[in-house]
Amino acid sequence: MVDLALQYGGDLSVGPTGDLALADGPVLTQQRVLRRLLTNPGDYIWQVSYGAGLGQFVGQPGAPAAIAGVTRAQLLQEAGVAPSPPPVVTSTVGNDGTVTTALVYTDAATGQASTLSFSV
Repeated sequence: MVDLALQYGGDLSVGPTGDLALADGPVLTQQRVLRRLLTNPGDYIWQVSYGAGLGQFVGQPGAPAAIAGVTRAQLLQEAGVAPSPPPVVTSTVGNDGTVTTALVYTDAATGQASTLSFSV
């Protein structure tokens, strides 16, 4: 499947032919994973259980176990993420209280391992 190339919080971009840039394969899955993790539950009125709402942890005391748990549960609901082998989510707290989360999951379409890392 192909969709518009649009990273969460970003803007549409122009592709090499002058049309809107498209994303497919692992890039599309990564876009969807980020959108799911950063969307608040209930924001999509037609699918109220969609979203991990990781933004709720910003400014809160570091809770790596909670962040990892919510992230793992939402990854397993994403169609582009293969359920087997299960995704690996690691969250650690830095000296400044920032929680860094690293994901390793298998892309369901390609069967390749993909990684993603971000700070909350």
